[in-house]
Amino acid sequence: MRRGRILILLVVVLLIVAVLAMLLLPRVLPGLLGATPTPVDVQVYYSAQSIPQGEPITDERLGTRTLPQNLVTEDMFTQAEHDVLVGKIAKYPFDQGVFITQSMIANPDESFETGGPQWASLIPVGMNAISVPTTRLNTVAYGVQDGAHVNVTACMMMVDVDPSFQTTLPNHVGVVTAPSNVAASEMSGISLGVLTTADAGAVQGRAEVEPAFQQGIYVLPSEAQRPRVVCQMILQDVQVLKLGTYDYRPQQTSQQDQTAEQATSVDQLPPDIVTLVVSPQDAVTLTYMIYSNIPLNLTLRRSGDASRQATEAATLQFLLSQYNIPVPVKLAYGLAPRLDFLSLPFLPNDVVTVSEE
Repeated sequence: MRRGRILILLVVVLLIVAVLAMLLLPRVLPGLLGATPTPVDVQVYYSAQSIPQGEPITDERLGTRTLPQNLVTEDMFTQAEHDVLVGKIAKYPFDQGVFITQSMIANPDESFETGGPQWASLIPVGMNAISVPTTRLNTVAYGVQDGAHVNVTACMMMVDVDPSFQTTLPNHVGVVTAPSNVAASEMSGISLGVLTTADAGAVQGRAEVEPAFQQGIYVLPSEAQRPRVVCQMILQDVQVLKLGTYDYRPQQTSQQDQTAEQATSVDQLPPDIVTLVVSPQDAVTLTYMIYSNIPLNLTLRRSGDASRQATEAATLQFLLSQYNIPVPVKLAYGLAPRLDFLSLPFLPNDVVTVSEE
């Protein structure tokens, strides 16, 4: 009986100790192991408004946000570093709401490499962007848009030139005669004669024998030399960076800001220029063609198609042979009325523009 009471008391004591341990251990154990201190909030600077590249950082452009200490990195600026931050300039354009770090600022007298416009980052390494003139026809009815891939075709007109004069053939011809009042024996003391032409505008021809009478004749051209046209695809799979003109706003003073906002944007006009991403050598080639007035035509490629195809240059001879076009035979009859030019037929829905006089 006595042993049973002692056993019951031990069980009760053990239950009391267990309950006390469950209540006290959560409070005592952190102190024994080293409790984690409560995080301290820190005021960190951010851009309260957009800051352009190279512009100074002022109090009006800054704001503060409260962050826990464990979220604040070493390169951020706190309120204690106010004098260190204010007065610096932005290395890059700051969007509104961006936390400012040490790598984003520079001293006003420090030179740094600017990042350039946003679209410059779209150009692959080792490539260049170059703009070429274009029209609605040359851009697949403006179907060539930003990011498209195109092929570039160029057409040129070739003429024969004199290698020395670098002028179009045939040359003009003339004769040199001695002055009429100078004897032939006295010509040695005269260095120049008198240059005259056999006929006004006389040109160089060629001597032929007329077959019917076997009579020698001198054949002259009836018109100026006709250029020979050739077209070839010069570039393939070229990326279009921009169709049209980039948004350009010149720097205005505070008194001119309202006037500048009312100015007409170039983007409201139909695009007459397209910017392509090409290799440096292709950029040199396109520059030469632009200043040589060589027309360039763009053809739109399927998205994701990176294939290349060999093409043959198109000339009159190529057209006749490739498409089996015969040269018309000289017949003893012809069409009336006389046809000298090919023109599209007039359609009833065509708009006729009448000039005002």
